[in-house]
Amino acid sequence: MAEVKKERLNIAILGHRFMGRAHSNGWAQTTKFFDPAFEPVLKVACGRDEADLRAFAGRWGWEEIETDWRRVIERDDIDAVDISLPTFLHAETAIAAAEAGKHVFCEKPFAIDLAEAEAMLAAAEKAGVVHYLNHNYRRCPAVVLARRLIDAGEIGEIHHWRGAYQQSWLVNPDHPIDWKLRKATAAAGPLWDLGSHAIDLAHYLVGDIDAIGCRMKNFITERPLADAPGKRGEVEVECAALMTTEFANGALGSIETTRYATGRRNRHTFEIYGGEGALAWDMEDMNRLQFFSQKDPEHARGFRDILATERCHDYVKNWWPPGHIIGYEHGFVHAAADFLDAVAAKRAGAAENPITPDFRDGVRIARVLDAALVSAGSESRFVAVAKG
Repeated sequence: MAEVKKERLNIAILGHRFMGRAHSNGWAQTTKFFDPAFEPVLKVACGRDEADLRAFAGRWGWEEIETDWRRVIERDDIDAVDISLPTFLHAETAIAAAEAGKHVFCEKPFAIDLAEAEAMLAAAEKAGVVHYLNHNYRRCPAVVLARRLIDAGEIGEIHHWRGAYQQSWLVNPDHPIDWKLRKATAAAGPLWDLGSHAIDLAHYLVGDIDAIGCRMKNFITERPLADAPGKRGEVEVECAALMTTEFANGALGSIETTRYATGRRNRHTFEIYGGEGALAWDMEDMNRLQFFSQKDPEHARGFRDILATERCHDYVKNWWPPGHIIGYEHGFVHAAADFLDAVAAKRAGAAENPITPDFRDGVRIARVLDAALVSAGSESRFVAVAKG
């Protein structure tokens, strides 16, 4: 029987560093393990450094390169734009892509401030394109399992959320200042970058945050300037932030974000405590979900480890036999496959944006982060999160 060829969806990627590699691998692996509605075509890669860009395109299979993102977006043969750029470049490129009728796959953090986030959402909704915000941890099988257990009532009414995202790459005082340490390009420090991930999972698993208090701290205020040898500059964003939250459903929460957690390279965790049970997850052991149930007999009650590698767990059947773990990169493959199916659903007439998290979620996160910054600047008082 002759193979039925799928319709192709031409992808353009803006950015070719860390996230450009992660996203490229996601697109390249999608049809090898999943059966999405379209075959993704890695059509054109865009960046400013032509030599590095050419090497990147050759390694990852992009057919063409371009150094002007505007020319990429204007092309009639581009169906979707993957934005893998630093945060301060998201709004202009995403809005232009939507206005050109391109579906948008956007890396996080979503935008530099709430106004940009709202403008991006408005442009995507006006254009009627698929819009996706890549909080990829939602697509870890163990995290999806946590959502399923919560929805099934297994932990009862949620009382507490405890989230943390801890890194250590700024413990070295000689690490130079880059775009992530400047307000104009990063908005804030780990509060904005790492906090956006923690808040998205809190929204996904617990619900909307109604109010927030925030305390921020700077441990090192000056660092070497990467572009001016021998000179030092001001660190313009916080080194660590601690947030306390009140959820719409009455739960209380805390979120810690830091780049000064010595020994923690990239630790992202949550704990959820309810009246009937509890859940805990650590991205450094991302296939495992801890589950406590009050329904267990008292003599055998305790946290159990669930290895989310059985074929009944979301996404797992497309990978390896049970017990064979997946890793960080697989969430990007899951996102790419879901995005391709979302474009098909949109073309078939879906009224709502058929994938989450999307730009609406990005605005919800930006509202929380905006309130956190207001709180941090007002002696840490609680600040109500703006409503849509």
